[in-house]
Amino acid sequence: MPWAATFPCPVHSFGPGWVGKYRYAPSLLTWLRANASRFECVIVNGLWQYHGVAVRRALRERVTPYYVFTHGMLDPWFKREYPLKHAKKWLYWPWAEYRVLRDARAVLFTSEEEKRLARQSFGLYRATEAVVGYGTPGPTGDRIAQRAAFLKRFPEVAGKRVLLFLGRVHPKKGCDLLIRAFAEHAVRDPALHLVVAGPDPTHWRPALMQMLGNAWLQSRVTWTGMLSGDLKWGAFHSSDAFVLPSHQENFGIAVAEALACGVPVLISDKVNIWREIVTDEAGIVAPDTQAGTLRLLQTWLEMQPDSCERLRRNAVDCYSKRFQIEAATRSLLSILEQTKLRGRTGPPPGPLDHHGPVHDPTRSFQQA
Repeated sequence: MPWAATFPCPVHSFGPGWVGKYRYAPSLLTWLRANASRFECVIVNGLWQYHGVAVRRALRERVTPYYVFTHGMLDPWFKREYPLKHAKKWLYWPWAEYRVLRDARAVLFTSEEEKRLARQSFGLYRATEAVVGYGTPGPTGDRIAQRAAFLKRFPEVAGKRVLLFLGRVHPKKGCDLLIRAFAEHAVRDPALHLVVAGPDPTHWRPALMQMLGNAWLQSRVTWTGMLSGDLKWGAFHSSDAFVLPSHQENFGIAVAEALACGVPVLISDKVNIWREIVTDEAGIVAPDTQAGTLRLLQTWLEMQPDSCERLRRNAVDCYSKRFQIEAATRSLLSILEQTKLRGRTGPPPGPLDHHGPVHDPTRSFQQA
């Protein structure tokens, strides 16, 4: 593990995991039993691997509590999209993951929507739930220099009304919905330009290009490939809106990064932080359908300049309040402290774990 030398905390290695992706490491259970008392708590990241089972077995009869971040792994989209894999998971859900969640001091979700959806994947489900939020670093460096570097690399974008998609070019992300919606609106607005930034692991780009049809429309889309560092931030700073019509997105790091840059977000109601976006009036939300994606773009394109500017201000405020690293850290520490005091008597009280109002996903602060 070459990264372990520079990691800011001690790293304990247990050797390679066995049994394929399950990562069975027999020494982990022994180490946890011997060392658990040294720690105030243990946090399990993710499901469907041995580390969660080992932590439950080591700590269920001990004072040291453990918590589980599901990271969207209980989203019912996976059940619908991969029914055979879901059936396989049912074989060990009752004796493994169900018990890991049931016995955790709290199961941690990054949004109200993730918490709600997690209850729908398996009929057998019991957990003390808490919403803690999530954070990501905002932009660093010189905004003007980053924008200039991006426009120098992709000069065809300069002077255009830029829509940015940043993520994997993958069917789950709704790229086909975006391409078709863009093609329809680009015919009416010659200033509209789409930037698609991200890797193409399934080699889908040629098929998406065919959806655009003629060469004129194809020239209105810039495919940048993977962007990082200054070029990534330059893409955000060069864009008028960020768009993600995804069919499933537990959090959406790129959505939070766009907000940090003051870029309004046009997202589907399958991006799990859509309720927060609606509440803060930081973007526009619609269903993950062709009609919904068309409506996302149309609503944004028809907005007056003062409304667009208000979206930009709200985007920054939304990031600062909800998705900044420091805010997410405070939220997590608060939940840990509350549950430490309460033990297993129930979910933590207060505003960090609430259901909140149910919003119409076809609305932002105005009809979408």
